[in-house]
Amino acid sequence: MASSSRASIPNDEDIDYSEIEAKYQIPDENPFDSVVVVDGVPAVDAAKKPKLLATVVKRFVQKGISIKESNIHMPWDDKVGKSKGYIFIEFATPEDANNAIALMNGFPFDSKHTFYLNHFTDIESFSNLNEQYVEPKIEEYTEKEHLRWWLADGRDQFLAYRQDDLSIQWHAKTTSDVHTSRKNWTDLFAAWSPLGTYLASLHRPGIRLWGGPSWTGLARFAHPLVKLLDFSPCETYLVTWSSEPIARSNVFTEDDEGNHVAVWEVKTGHLLRTFPQISENDGEGGPSGKSKTPWPALKWSPDDKYCARLTPGQQISVYETPSMGLVDKKSVKVEGIVEFDWCPLVADEDDVAPAQKGKDKKAKKERENFFAYWTPEIVNQPARVTLMGFPSRNVLRTKNLFNVADAKLYWQNQGDYLCVKVDHYTKTKKSTFCNLEIFRTREKDIPVEVVEIKDTVTDFAWEPRGNRFAIVTSNDPNLGNAGPGITIKTEINFYQLETGVINGKFKLLKKLTNKTANTLRWSPKGRHIVLATVGSSSKFDLEFWDMEYLDGNPEWGEGVKLLGAGEHYGMTDIDWDPSGRFVTTSSSSWRHTLENGYTMWDFKGQELQKQLQDRFKQFIWRPRPKTLLTKEQQKAILKKLKEYSKTFDMEDAAEESSANRELVAHRRRLVDEWKAWRARVRSEGDYSRKVERREEATEVIEEWIEEVLEETVEVVE
Repeated sequence: MASSSRASIPNDEDIDYSEIEAKYQIPDENPFDSVVVVDGVPAVDAAKKPKLLATVVKRFVQKGISIKESNIHMPWDDKVGKSKGYIFIEFATPEDANNAIALMNGFPFDSKHTFYLNHFTDIESFSNLNEQYVEPKIEEYTEKEHLRWWLADGRDQFLAYRQDDLSIQWHAKTTSDVHTSRKNWTDLFAAWSPLGTYLASLHRPGIRLWGGPSWTGLARFAHPLVKLLDFSPCETYLVTWSSEPIARSNVFTEDDEGNHVAVWEVKTGHLLRTFPQISENDGEGGPSGKSKTPWPALKWSPDDKYCARLTPGQQISVYETPSMGLVDKKSVKVEGIVEFDWCPLVADEDDVAPAQKGKDKKAKKERENFFAYWTPEIVNQPARVTLMGFPSRNVLRTKNLFNVADAKLYWQNQGDYLCVKVDHYTKTKKSTFCNLEIFRTREKDIPVEVVEIKDTVTDFAWEPRGNRFAIVTSNDPNLGNAGPGITIKTEINFYQLETGVINGKFKLLKKLTNKTANTLRWSPKGRHIVLATVGSSSKFDLEFWDMEYLDGNPEWGEGVKLLGAGEHYGMTDIDWDPSGRFVTTSSSSWRHTLENGYTMWDFKGQELQKQLQDRFKQFIWRPRPKTLLTKEQQKAILKKLKEYSKTFDMEDAAEESSANRELVAHRRRLVDEWKAWRARVRSEGDYSRKVERREEATEVIEEWIEEVLEETVEVVE
C-alpha cells in the first residue's frame, strides 16, 4: 500500500507551475530606471558649485519633488575646470523619477537656461535609434478655446456678484443678458486681469483662474487663506498675499516659511519667489502707530521686465523676471524714501515706429524704463523728487522741495506727465497749502511746472490719453472731521495745457463752485468726466460733464458743458465701461445694506436701467486689451464715424424695438392669463349661483290627509 501511494505522487517535473509563476512573478527592475538626466544646467566652476546644487534642490522642492544634494552627481570637465552643463539625479523609485520628468521637463531655471529631463535608460535607446524613417502617427487635433473670444462680439461684458451668485453678463444699451452664472464661484471676491483675459476667484486653498467661452479652470495657485491678488500689466505674473504666514507644503519650501507674499507665473503656475511682509511703518524713521500693509506689495514696470519692492526709509529693490533675482545683486539705496512708482507707459507708437517713410526720418530710440520717488526733509537736506532710469540707474531729473508735510505721485496713463501733489507747511506750521509740481517727461531735460493751489486738494485725476486734469479742493472747516449729516463744500477745477503756444503752460479751464462732489472719474477715452459725492450720508449727487461740447475753436473754457445730473442713494462705487459710453454706479452690501444694487447711465447722464438686488456685493466691467489698429486706421474710422454710427443706431433701435416687443408680449401674456383666470372664476361662480338658485326654486309641499276612522252621533235631549 505504501509503495502504491508513493507511486501516485507526481514528480516536480510533472507539475505545471506556469499559472502560479505568471501570477506572482516579480519583474526585474533596472537599477537605472530611477536615474534621471537633467540637461540645460548652467556650467559653473568649483566656487559656484555648492550654490548651484542648493538652487537646483530648491527648484525641485518648489514643485513638490523631494531630493537631496547627495542624490545629485555633476560631471566635471577637468581641462576647463567647470561642470559639463548636465547632472544625474537618483530617485528612490522609478515612479518618483517619472513624476520629476512630468513636472520639471521644460522648466525655466533662469532667463538663459531651461531644464530638459530624460530617463538614464532612454539615453542608450536614443543612441541606438533605427535610422530607417517611420512615419509618426499624427494625433487628432483638439482645438483649444480662444481666451479673447468675447472681443468678436460688439458688446462688453461685466461681472455681477450678489449673495452667493456670480454672473457674467452681456451689456446692451437698455438690457443685459446673462452669459453664465454659478453659485459659490468665489469665497471672497472676483477680479479681472488687466487685459480681461482671465477671471480670478479667491478660495480658502488659493486662487483659481478661469477663461474661454465655457469658463473652464485654467490654473490654480495654492496659497492658503489668500486675501489679495495683483496681476502684472501684461498678465504674465500674479502676486498673492495672505495675512497668515506661509507654511511648508508640497509647493512652499522651508525658505518660504513665514513669508506672506508669493509671485507666480500665470501660464505655467510655477512659484517664482516669496517675500516677507513689510508694513508702511517699517524701515528707518517710520512714524509710530499701528502698522499697515501697503498694497500692491510689488510694483511692475509696464513691460513686465522688472518688479520693485519698497522698504520704507531705506531702499528700492528691483527684481528681474522670470528669475526674480535682484538686478546687479544690489538695491537702490535711498535714505528716507516714502513712495515710488514706475512710469506706466515707456514706449509709444510714435516712439518705436519701425521703418518710416523718407531718408531724413529716423526711428526714435525706445525709452528706458524709469520710476519716480520722493524723500522727505532729513536734517539739513530738503525734500526731493527724483526720476531714475532703470537698469542704468541714471538720475534723469530731480526737484528740491521745502517745508513739505506730505506728497503724492500721480502719473498720466501714457507717461507723458507726472504730477506731484505737495502739501507745504505755512510759516506758522499750523496749516498747509498745496502745490502741483508737473514733470513733462516727454520733453527735453524734463521741465517742471508749478501750479499753485491755495486750498486743500482732496482728489486729483489725469485725463486718460490727454493733457487735462481735474482736482477737488476745499477750505471747509469741517474737512477731515465731518460727522453724520454734515456735507463738505468743495470746488472742482479743470486745467488744460495751452496748445499752439510756445512753452505753453497748464491753465485753469473751468472752475465749479459750491459743489459737494468729492470723487472724479474720467472716461477711459477722455473728454467726459463724472463728478460724484461718495461716502456722504445725505448727498449722493452725480454730474456728467463734457470738456469739448462745442466744435471748432471756442473761447477758453466755453466748451465745458454740463450734460446731465442724477442721484444714486447709497452709492459706493463708480465704474466706466471700456468704450467710454456707459457709467455704472453701484451700492455694495460690503459697505452698507441700504438699497443695494447698481444703476446704468449713459455718458450724458440718462438713466438706462436700475437693478435693486438684496445683498449685492460687486460690479466690474471686463477690461479690453489695447487696440491692434494703427493711429492712421483709427483716424480713418473717426472720419467715417457718422456712417458707422448709423449702423449702430439701427442696431440700438432694433434692440429697443425688440425689447419693447418682448415687453408688450409679456404684458399681453399676463393679460391673457388674467382673463383666463377671471373667466374660470366667473364660470365657477355661475355654476355655484345656479345651484343656489335651483335650491331656492325647489319648494317643499307638505300634504295633510285626514282619515275618518270612527264617527259617533250623540243625541242630547
